Amino acid sequence: MLEIAVIGLRWLEYSGAVVLFGVPFFLLHSFRDWDAPNLTWARPTLIVASIVVAVGSLVALVAQTAVMAGSLTEALKPASLSFMVTGTTLGLAMVIRVAVALTALFALAVFGQGRSLWRVTAVTGLVIVASFAWTGHGAATAGPGGLIHLGADVIHAVAAALWLGALAALLALLLRRVGPEDPAIHRALHGFAGLGTVAVVLLTASGLVNSWFLVGPTRIVELGTSLYGQLLIAKLALFVLMLALASANRFHLTPALGTVIAGGDDSRSELQRLKNSVLVETTVGLILLGLVAVMGTLAPPAAM
Repeated sequence: MLEIAVIGLRWLEYSGAVVLFGVPFFLLHSFRDWDAPNLTWARPTLIVASIVVAVGSLVALVAQTAVMAGSLTEALKPASLSFMVTGTTLGLAMVIRVAVALTALFALAVFGQGRSLWRVTAVTGLVIVASFAWTGHGAATAGPGGLIHLGADVIHAVAAALWLGALAALLALLLRRVGPEDPAIHRALHGFAGLGTVAVVLLTASGLVNSWFLVGPTRIVELGTSLYGQLLIAKLALFVLMLALASANRFHLTPALGTVIAGGDDSRSELQRLKNSVLVETTVGLILLGLVAVMGTLAPPAAM
């Protein structure tokens, strides 16, 4: 039961961190102060994300301590929590996530809505996202390849958060009650296309490096024989599905929407198709994060 709680909390932390980094980065990339659309949804969204990370990390600290100590009663003892924080990298990382998330909350309360706030929250989100690599499989690799694996793990985590967070921001913009002729939609679609391309390239390159260390070229044919390998195959399948949806959005649905608008026709149906596609892509991304949360608790094939 505690192990399941740890996985669920890890998924919550991932989801909050993705939003906290990806959403403001997307807004910084896509808009300037003078041409930004109505972004009243952004601040409460980032506040919720910050709270999810802070509370999720704090509860995860207790849950992880309970797993190590053997019971929740033991985990709540100051000595057990103190050892978890001072004696393990994982415990220290969780405390850092709480502190950084609270910093983001402070910024959201103090700064006015605009580029300064997006910069601060994007930086805090970046730190939190990178911290997952610090406590992941990449940080456990010994030898001369350790830094390479850790660096690839950081890039992989940041690229995933960039894609999924930008996707969440795009979905929020598309779900607003505005017409498809709103120029904000076109700027958002253009911004997402650029960020999505960069994210896919980084994910692919860093994923290959990670697979070299975690699986190894000699174990590829045996990938399906372990739970980690089966989840990795499922993760790759979801990645391909997201890539297909993103490609359809960029090369089919978005141009079709532009053509309809240019012709002066009713574009509500095209806009709805685009919304539905982005919603499905976001849902697949959340499922993928769940798989990653489970995989983080398993030993990879290279460690067996």
